[in-house]
Amino acid sequence: MTIDWSWIGEHQSDLLSLTASHLQAALSAVLFGLLISLPLAVVAHRIRALRGFLLGLSNVLFTIPSIAVFVLLLPVSGLTRTTTVIGLTIYTLVVLLRNTVEGLDSVPAKTKEAAKAMGTRPMRTLLTVELPLAVPVIMAGVRIATVMAISLVSVATYIGDGGLGQLFTDGFQRNFPTPVIVGVVLTLLLALVADAVLVAVQRLLTPWARTRTRTRPRTRKA
Repeated sequence: MTIDWSWIGEHQSDLLSLTASHLQAALSAVLFGLLISLPLAVVAHRIRALRGFLLGLSNVLFTIPSIAVFVLLLPVSGLTRTTTVIGLTIYTLVVLLRNTVEGLDSVPAKTKEAAKAMGTRPMRTLLTVELPLAVPVIMAGVRIATVMAISLVSVATYIGDGGLGQLFTDGFQRNFPTPVIVGVVLTLLLALVADAVLVAVQRLLTPWARTRTRTRPRTRKA
């Protein structure tokens, strides 16, 4: 299987446009997924009776085939980018919601009790103590959700969107492998770059983790 390098040179602007469109759809879905999952996770964490229901609902939504989700959304939002983003957002919820709940659960009880003893209100404790300490677990979910969303954008090609997924259909229809290979490579690169950026963001949000790593005592060899 050979690559037509001249085709790549002739379509550089189109490739950049499709890559930007692909990334915009994936990041929008993750952002909306976070906006939805954060309050739901707080509710699931505080009200145990709703925990199983919310997590179970997100799991059920995740089991629906992606193409079926897009088809079901067509009567509501039509052949638009909105349909793509809503569908992808649904799939990010199962990861983001569960990881956020687990992140909040991982905050030591003694830490919350200390904040309460200092007279800190529950909302302030949540924003200044619980969520910051839960960041590593939440960010792990964000990384998974982002990579997953980037991979799923291509499915939206069936409704006229799909970013780099359009290269797949173009290549298959014309029996021309170059667009398919380029689409796969660019999708992988997007996922790798996005994951690396999120790792850097996590390090910025958790400076205490870097400090703890630097000050960890070294073990001496016998």
